[in-house]
Amino acid sequence: MALPVELRPPLSVALARPMSGLPSENGMPGGTFYEPKWDGFRTLIVRDGDQVSMWSRQGKDLTRHFPELISAAADQLPPDVVVDGEAVIWRAGRLSFDDLQRRLTTNTGALARLARDSPASFAAFDILAVAGRDARALALRDRRALLSELAASWVPPLALSPATTDTAEAAGWLETMTAAGVEGVVAKGAAQPYRGGERQWVKVKHRDTLDAVCAAVIGARSQPEALVLGLFIDGELRIVGRSTPLRVAASRALGRLMRPPARGHPWPERIKPGALDRFNSSGRDLIDITRVEPIVVEVSSDVARSGYSFRHALRYLRARPELPIEEVTG
Repeated sequence: MALPVELRPPLSVALARPMSGLPSENGMPGGTFYEPKWDGFRTLIVRDGDQVSMWSRQGKDLTRHFPELISAAADQLPPDVVVDGEAVIWRAGRLSFDDLQRRLTTNTGALARLARDSPASFAAFDILAVAGRDARALALRDRRALLSELAASWVPPLALSPATTDTAEAAGWLETMTAAGVEGVVAKGAAQPYRGGERQWVKVKHRDTLDAVCAAVIGARSQPEALVLGLFIDGELRIVGRSTPLRVAASRALGRLMRPPARGHPWPERIKPGALDRFNSSGRDLIDITRVEPIVVEVSSDVARSGYSFRHALRYLRARPELPIEEVTG
């Protein structure tokens, strides 16, 4: 037996749309399932006959990058199965996205060492095929039952991702699991089939409020489009990310506060794309920024960070010009 053509990768995965708060227990079709939102690589593991492969949500073949997961799947998955989940790496009790990214830039000869020194795990949360049959038309509650049965005998690095129907428990996850680098909670409808490419689920991210230094902007100083943000790290003001696009009122108000830099500025006028966008580090064209006299601003961030840098854009909340910039540290 083998997987039918329509179940062979690359396959489109179901997606989630952002939401500010958790849906109620009856807020999703058929009732709500809540799951942790892992900070990892969204991945399909496919066992087609005796062949095992791993695929990203963009349809990229990740098989060679995770030899330990391929080996575990070959040992523990029956033939003709497609499982959806998240590849993650733990370091010192916290999820490490940097270690995951390192897998994609390491040559084949060194991957075995990385797999030994920083092993990956796989948290499964859905199943698209079992015994060569398409499970995507089944309701989530039925797919979850199939997945739970399949995962009953698994041992690490394969694991079944937790799920609950209790809103209070999910709210607790949203607050407590972030210490381990879990980004938030995903809510899914118990009656929903699996529709690849559609944003049928809901994701709620934990957000923290913090102060940062705005020392440059994108666009004009008088009406900035976005802020370039920094923190003092080891005594040096380093760029750690950018804001989301500013609303018109916020842009105008900030424009009235912005001043040309009065003395030597710590940042160049043109910076590499990776300084602002951790997912665009391969871009070659430098980005022009407008340097300003640094001021403190209050922003909101999720928990996704690479070192000191924020992987996602920060939300601007308000200006804090009364605060000394030297107190804003990483």
